[in-house]
Amino acid sequence: MDVFWAAPVVSRTLTAAAFAQSLLVHGGLMNVQLVLFHLPWIFKIFPDVWRLVTPFLLTGPGFDFIFDLYFLYKYATGLERDSPRFPLPGDFFIYIVFVGTVIMIMEADKPQAFCRLHLRGHDIHSRYDKAVRGLNLDLLISLITALMYTYGQVNIGTKASFYVVQIPIELLPWATIILTMVLKGWPTAQVALCGIVAAHLYEFLTRIYPTFGHGRNFIWTPDIVKRWFGAQNMSQTHRAYGTSYRPADRETQDRAATASGNSWFPGGAWNGRGAGRRLGGN
Repeated sequence: MDVFWAAPVVSRTLTAAAFAQSLLVHGGLMNVQLVLFHLPWIFKIFPDVWRLVTPFLLTGPGFDFIFDLYFLYKYATGLERDSPRFPLPGDFFIYIVFVGTVIMIMEADKPQAFCRLHLRGHDIHSRYDKAVRGLNLDLLISLITALMYTYGQVNIGTKASFYVVQIPIELLPWATIILTMVLKGWPTAQVALCGIVAAHLYEFLTRIYPTFGHGRNFIWTPDIVKRWFGAQNMSQTHRAYGTSYRPADRETQDRAATASGNSWFPGGAWNGRGAGRRLGGN
């Protein structure tokens, strides 16, 4: 449990939620219709707003349950904790929201590709054929390939293990899509490809266009989101690419609070100066 709680908050929350929901669905304890992404069920008088999140928390059946959770945790943690692309608290959360939104726009009400989702030993199309035909169950695979793509762009030049071979890490999402196409067919690979499109759009808007096109960064983290993730309790350090923030230790915080007191000016240079004297006086 110490390893879990030591993981970044967004990554561990995503992984835990995906584990719990997938376990309930695949175990037959939750009706799969409750987690589907379907626009008419969202845009109605009493919208099912949870459907904006739950499609990203459903893994595949069988061994896919293990592999999906592993890849989700591995690449989400690697980006949230170590990536210079997300230096500020809440940056990774905004990345997930943006990528998820783009994926949902591209995948809205397309024929669902996860045709082999089994519940209690039955093919979902035989049990819920009319209920789920044309709906999306497989948005998690798009999110995972998006994480892989961004992780590869951050770590260009390194190698990654793809089963028994070593490949450049930036090729990992493409190799995953090829394998997905071989094992599950083109429709599922097409869904996974949407994750790469979404991640590249984020890359273009936040790095490529501002850096090489001298344009503005159109995606930023609002102050309220930074406060949600404790930006006010983080200390700042500089590194090769961007700025990182880490929690300040208690002793440092106490010294800072004592030094600054209730003054309008920061502590440090003004402390220990002694009492002031009037010019011209003794």
